[in-house]
Amino acid sequence: MARIEHSAVLPATPDRVFALLERVEDFADYSDMIESIEPLGERRYRWNVHAVGMDWCFDVQITEIRSPEVLAWESLEGVRNQGRYELTAVPEGTQVKLIVDYQIRNRLVEKAVNKAARPLVSQVSRQILERVEARL
Repeated sequence: MARIEHSAVLPATPDRVFALLERVEDFADYSDMIESIEPLGERRYRWNVHAVGMDWCFDVQITEIRSPEVLAWESLEGVRNQGRYELTAVPEGTQVKLIVDYQIRNRLVEKAVNKAARPLVSQVSRQILERVEARL
């Protein structure tokens, strides 16, 4: 599996940061690329994303909520992926680490996705954390 990581320090306690991150449906307000997030029940969500000139729709399920340290999810269909936010208290506030693992079975498609995915996920993650910080 390929892995993408991004981290930032936010000037707030882990409890305050986690309270915003666990409101998954609000992520549409945190990034220009996320068109909408529809709650499907049972900690499942349908994400509608517009990125790299294409519309993407995928369903995810929250697999772990351990407040205020971990929020994890995995895809239910499409590109196999899983991700997690890990929050750690630091003197400046909270270090938030995003880890996304994904697997694509077609090598040609995987090369193209790898080239676009790292900067795209980093950009979305930066945007999300900047907007979460603004709400703090």
